Amino acid sequence: MKKIPIGIDSFNELITGNYYFADKTLFIKDIIEEGSKVLLIPRPRRFGKSLNMSMLRYFFTNKNAENNKKLFNGLKIEQETEIMKLQGKSPLIYISFKDVKELSWENCYGKTLSLIQKLFIDFDYLLEGNIKQIDYNKYIKIMNLEDSQFNYEESLKFLCELLYKYHGVKPIILIDEYDQPIISAYMNDFYKEGISFYRNLLSAVLKDNEYLEKAVLTGILRVAKESIFSGLNNLKVDSILTNQFNYFGLSEEEVLEILKHYKRDYEIKEVKEWYNGYTFGKSLVYNPWSIINFIDCDELKSFWVNTSTNDLIRDGLSNLSSINYKQFVKLINLEPIEIGIEENISFDMLDNPDVIWNLMLFSGYLSLDKNKLITFPNKEVKDFYISDLKD
Repeated sequence: MKKIPIGIDSFNELITGNYYFADKTLFIKDIIEEGSKVLLIPRPRRFGKSLNMSMLRYFFTNKNAENNKKLFNGLKIEQETEIMKLQGKSPLIYISFKDVKELSWENCYGKTLSLIQKLFIDFDYLLEGNIKQIDYNKYIKIMNLEDSQFNYEESLKFLCELLYKYHGVKPIILIDEYDQPIISAYMNDFYKEGISFYRNLLSAVLKDNEYLEKAVLTGILRVAKESIFSGLNNLKVDSILTNQFNYFGLSEEEVLEILKHYKRDYEIKEVKEWYNGYTFGKSLVYNPWSIINFIDCDELKSFWVNTSTNDLIRDGLSNLSSINYKQFVKLINLEPIEIGIEENISFDMLDNPDVIWNLMLFSGYLSLDKNKLITFPNKEVKDFYISDLKD
């Protein structure tokens, strides 16, 4: 029997460690065949974003390509012979902001520079190539954390250019949880500094970058374009409303398979009540974090809602007017409500009730029913808010 993959975000560790894997490898094929150069895929936390990004990383990177190829043995993507020809062919820049949860701008900026520094250390073989002296000096300053903020804002684009000139192949860029430092900036009163830096960092590498092959970003929210993706016209967003890339969360078929594997299939009715109810596009999706934790402890209870402080949502709900609070009570009483759907979340509008409902929808705390009304997706989330309301 396979080991239960609780908290395993590394594709390499998951495969080599004999953990259970719901095969999502055709995501790679869809990414390759997608015409857009820059793709943003916002999904709720713990729905497999980091694992899918790790899977893309191990497929595309030209580092340890032969060993990485073995990770895909027996998986669905292996049958796609033309796609497999692209395995291990690309220089790849991978950066995750998921742990940038700082209380001050100084610490947030410092932690981000450390992530950039690590990238430059990982690619220090570039210094041994045919590199101009001015670029060599710039590289050393960035790597030693001795450069200006402007050059750090340009650093990913600079690294992209050097990788292309060295390998003759345009790099692929993967940015996981791009919005985490922006959320931290809003919650801790350094939003002005944060939004300026991350806008410049992302725009530099993603907008009009002739050395970029493709970029994929994940996060929880689609931060308003004017706030973070200003002028980025080559960006495609695949939110839970469209769900073109249906590889996040678990389908009912996948849930039945994993329950059968661990001999829990007799409890499917109760599992549905507790953990499904998420509507991504036209697909009904189960919460994978809750499913694997339920299997591990064999007890139906809340798992997912307890993995975050939910500060942003609590802050928004605290600003609800009495009229809008009545809408929240309707939700608690399992009465669906109607809202205006807005994918772009603007943090300076969190006193607007529709923005709060949308924040909850795209964060996984609410779901669209078949009539496009808003409800709690399942018992786990509903019980959490009933308890919270009593507190």
